[in-house]
Amino acid sequence: MPIIKSAKKRVKVTNKKTVLNVKTKKSLRSSLKAFHAAITGGSKVDESRRAAQSALDKAAKKGVMSKNKASRKKKQLSKAAKSAGSAPAKTVKAKPAAKKASTKPAAKKTVAKKPAAKKTAKK
Repeated sequence: MPIIKSAKKRVKVTNKKTVLNVKTKKSLRSSLKAFHAAITGGSKVDESRRAAQSALDKAAKKGVMSKNKASRKKKQLSKAAKSAGSAPAKTVKAKPAAKKASTKPAAKKTVAKKPAAKKTAKK
């Protein structure tokens, strides 16, 4: 048991974080198991893949696993879903909004000229 006050606080904080990390890992594992069950069963593959990828993103965001590991796992999930016969999810890119034409005519901007540099006399 720590004696110093800051060490006691670190123990408390570590215990809280451990509990949260365990919850995140359990939900991640359960979503991955549900995905693999959906692949073998052949039902709701897309929904379970989305849930598993979301759980991976949350775990990476909370620091339970690294971003690269989460990315690698998501790629593996997509590959497994594709080999199971599920259509890959299409990502929809938002189109930029068209700019409205202004009613005012475009005004030319005048550029101010720089003053000439002062000449210094040589000694």
